[in-house]
Amino acid sequence: MAKDYYEVLGVSKNASDDEIKKAYRKLAKKWHPDANPDNRKEAEEKFKEVGEAYSVLSDSQKRKNYDQFGSAEGSPFGSGFEGGFGGFGNGFGGFGNGSYTYTTSGFGFEDPINDFVSSIFGGGRRRTRTANAPQKGLDLEYNMDISFEESFTGVEKEITINKSVICDDCKGSGAKAGTTVETCPICHGTGQVKKTQTIGGFATFQTVGPCENCRATGKVIKEPCETCKGKGTVRKNVKIKFNVPAGTVNGQTIKIAERGEPGKNGGANGDLYVYIKVKKSNIFNRVGDDVELTIPITITQATLGAKLKIPTVGGKDVDYDISEGTQSGERFTIKGKGFKKARSNSSGDLIFTVQVQTPKRLSKEQRELFVKLAQTMNEQPPVKKRGIFG
Repeated sequence: MAKDYYEVLGVSKNASDDEIKKAYRKLAKKWHPDANPDNRKEAEEKFKEVGEAYSVLSDSQKRKNYDQFGSAEGSPFGSGFEGGFGGFGNGFGGFGNGSYTYTTSGFGFEDPINDFVSSIFGGGRRRTRTANAPQKGLDLEYNMDISFEESFTGVEKEITINKSVICDDCKGSGAKAGTTVETCPICHGTGQVKKTQTIGGFATFQTVGPCENCRATGKVIKEPCETCKGKGTVRKNVKIKFNVPAGTVNGQTIKIAERGEPGKNGGANGDLYVYIKVKKSNIFNRVGDDVELTIPITITQATLGAKLKIPTVGGKDVDYDISEGTQSGERFTIKGKGFKKARSNSSGDLIFTVQVQTPKRLSKEQRELFVKLAQTMNEQPPVKKRGIFG
């Protein structure tokens, strides 16, 4: 029975070219034999079937003929796949006899088979990367706690991390002192070799995979360095100093360039990212670039006015005069005593709120004085009445 190519790709007969292409990419990736090592025989058949359907439906003329005759058999163009992959375009000489080649890199989207290869291996144009090409080292991360005061003033810190460093004995080559590193004779330094396989006697595939002789490094070390065992790096505890700038906020990340893992083949070192957690203060609270705190005062200070000593995050007290009749909850601002603003020479403010404290215990003398004071004043201030408009 003739195959329904639309059913094979899971699309309707009114499907657009893009829908057909999208369905093909998805199914070709799903049934590629390399992606189904445990079910290779069925995958080969499905892969062949999907390719056959796409070879017909992707070509406007062949699709028209297929829709007219109802099947590939007996149509003017024959059966799509058995005819030699005619729908797969030009540029692949092996298509005429039912075979073709592809690699995992170096293709774009010029034709269906390139489209398929790109979908299998990540999409887009990929280029073969030489194993000896410079590679940047891995980035590292470190979590650090600092005090509220350190975030305000800034501080120099030193941390110790365990990381890879270039081996001193072989200078990173991996080879024993006095010997050299040779280019792999199998892959010629690329780290990759071509492999050819035939699927079901139908199509020959040529894939590119890692070279087993050099373990995809492109290099052969006959006499490895005894210290690093041929790796070129060793693990060590490394001390690193850096500055935490004034005004650092909780959750801020500090990047220390090129203090991560070493690069390969002359590539740059990775970076170190330090994640800062600022501990809470028992006195101060940060709001933006401002510092807020509460200052307790006595009834007499609030009533008569007073000179207060206001602590700052920097450690030096500031004298501040409050006037008589100060009410509990009033806020006062001292300019420029907050956190240093980012990318600016200015700073936030220090804002303090006074809280009038009522004594819980009085001496006999203090009580007598309060009684005399009370006799000169109304025992309870009158309740203010709101006007008609509030």
